[in-house]
Amino acid sequence: MIILFNSYFNSYIFDYNTKCILRMDFLKLYIKNMVSIRCQMVVKSELERLGINYTKVEVGEVEIISKVSKDQLYSLAAALKLTGLELMVDNKLILVERIKTIIIDHIHNSEGQLKINFSDFLSKKLNYNFNYLSNLFIEVKGTSIEQYFLSHKIEKVKELLVYDELNLTEIAWKLNFSSVSHLSNQFKKMTGLTPSHFKNLKTKKRTSLENLSK
Repeated sequence: MIILFNSYFNSYIFDYNTKCILRMDFLKLYIKNMVSIRCQMVVKSELERLGINYTKVEVGEVEIISKVSKDQLYSLAAALKLTGLELMVDNKLILVERIKTIIIDHIHNSEGQLKINFSDFLSKKLNYNFNYLSNLFIEVKGTSIEQYFLSHKIEKVKELLVYDELNLTEIAWKLNFSSVSHLSNQFKKMTGLTPSHFKNLKTKKRTSLENLSK
């Protein structure tokens, strides 16, 4: 047996021998690479096509309130795989994916600034010691949480430079860089360009969230 799903109240067991899933009244599915609105629309479409009732589809997660048959799950997993998405089945991988999801949501979708360190925020959000999360992330992804976090911050800087609605001082404040100089130094380390040089390029080199989040 392997643990396949988690809910707020129980773990759900999938038995490969009997092909039975136990207690499927209220499930939370974790889906790898579901980081954009386009991905969420794909997942919603597949859930509706398969007759699986859901209450919420957001970055990396789906909440389901109806019983799900093994055939529906097989079909969902197969359909998602064709689109570059993956139904998660390993608890450690699920936790890493949740770390990624929180980082992406915080940087790309949140308007407010945190009042505590991100490491403390992450620990409280997931109810795990940050050292454990950090070591697990390195083990699975081969890079640190800090580096992953920074890569998304720099990609967000690129996005804001392209939109040209905020100046560098405003961008630095919005993304919680300590200063414009700090932002510029980190940007150049990651891209080889200064923010001003990037902004003046005719062709802006940006990475999609789907590719950045793998």
